[in-house]
Amino acid sequence: MNTVLVREDADGLWTIAPAGASALAADVPPLDTMVLEVVGGHLGWSLLAGEPVPAAVLHDLDEAQEWLWAVFGERVALAVADREPVELAAEPALPALVAQARKLAYAHWAARWWPASTIDGIPALDQRLLDTEIATLTEACELIVDGADAHPEPAPSAPVALGRAEDYALAAGSGARHGELVFGRGSGGWDWRRCPPGLVDASEHAVSWELTRAEGATLVRVRAVAAPQLQAPPAHLHPRALLDTAVGVIDTELHLVGDTWHGTASTKAEAVAGVQVYVPGVGPEPLSPADHDERARIRDLVAARLRRATSGDDDASLLAEIAAAASDSDF
Repeated sequence: MNTVLVREDADGLWTIAPAGASALAADVPPLDTMVLEVVGGHLGWSLLAGEPVPAAVLHDLDEAQEWLWAVFGERVALAVADREPVELAAEPALPALVAQARKLAYAHWAARWWPASTIDGIPALDQRLLDTEIATLTEACELIVDGADAHPEPAPSAPVALGRAEDYALAAGSGARHGELVFGRGSGGWDWRRCPPGLVDASEHAVSWELTRAEGATLVRVRAVAAPQLQAPPAHLHPRALLDTAVGVIDTELHLVGDTWHGTASTKAEAVAGVQVYVPGVGPEPLSPADHDERARIRDLVAARLRRATSGDDDASLLAEIAAAASDSDF
């Protein structure tokens, strides 16, 4: 049986959390944190941990009484009403509602973090199907949802997907011009928190760079595969690239050419230590190291969900996942 700890934090907020729950605990939550805004607070689950019982952060204990009994049980609700720090068994009065709330949180997570990748063969989700399911789940969870999650805004539809994985050899390819000497090259991934969804392919091989020299000048060229189903974004959402070199950091704008973001800058550097792709004002500041292992685990989980979605008997699958799996022969 799942137990939860009810306690008051130093900042005056109250939390209800299963032992060892990581969701909502950090200043910058992990990429797999699924969050749902609810009356009087918000709920959170770790996707990778597969937690059935959410963690809760409450800013209005009286308002939260409307649903605490349904999600955590009557004893937990009474402890919160009495402002009593305690550890109790979570015994939801409406377990089906909790399952729907978790699925809704997952749908919101997928709208932001789904790792669509032409390179890795992970198809993008149909945004209209996702919006429709979010609206349906929101209605089913009307007892608890609040704020933006209670009134989801539909996103515009995306055009036809870009080419398939086998069409890409970007990381290994060269953008050098005739007469240029390529003396440095590399590739890697990028921190998903630093760009809005749908701009850059989520693969660990999406970003590449090369150093070239010709006629006494050294240039560094950066390329990033665009996300599947990319729409032409406004200029203020165009990504940029930060290149870490021994002679300083180079910050260059990227421009969309076909299905690839391109950027070029002059430099005196002999090597590039790393590249970070970002959109100004998006994600944590300052830049933090990307968690390659977490991204890999998320990709594995998403691939497994797509395989299960093809069976048709997994009621945890989103309609958008079922459609994506059916449309892609890799799954």
